[in-house]
Amino acid sequence: MNTHETLGTREEFLTFRLGQEEYAIDILQVREIRAQEPVTRIADAAEFVMGVINLRGTIVPILDLRIKFNLPRSNDASTVVIILSIDERLTGVVVDAVSDVVSLLAEQIRPTPSLDGSNSSAFIRGIAPVEGRMLIVADIAALLIAPGLEPQALAA
Repeated sequence: MNTHETLGTREEFLTFRLGQEEYAIDILQVREIRAQEPVTRIADAAEFVMGVINLRGTIVPILDLRIKFNLPRSNDASTVVIILSIDERLTGVVVDAVSDVVSLLAEQIRPTPSLDGSNSSAFIRGIAPVEGRMLIVADIAALLIAPGLEPQALAA
């Protein structure tokens, strides 16, 4: 480890795949990773809200990030649910596969280029080139508190 690395603050991120892209989210917000299981549908919920599960007595909304990010719905053997804890509220997000945990220095996360009016960039902290791949570092908390994802909206 060089002097530059010891001075920088490292954060750990869980990486996962959606389609051909790899995303990274703050590992401190991840509570657990589970196999996908049947959900109870909620009437009139947004299309990306798959439904809810009972997780050890807690009702947890399950969101399909493929739909939220305008990708076609998919489900295969590697599909998993990441249970997140954001502001003491549990939410599950369905992703194609979990890859690994990476440690990044703040300066490794580069600003996101302007995407011509796309509001998806509001959920992206930046881009991190790591070992020949590009990680999209997502602000999962900002995504989960976006309009339509408030607790009352999910339960409606």
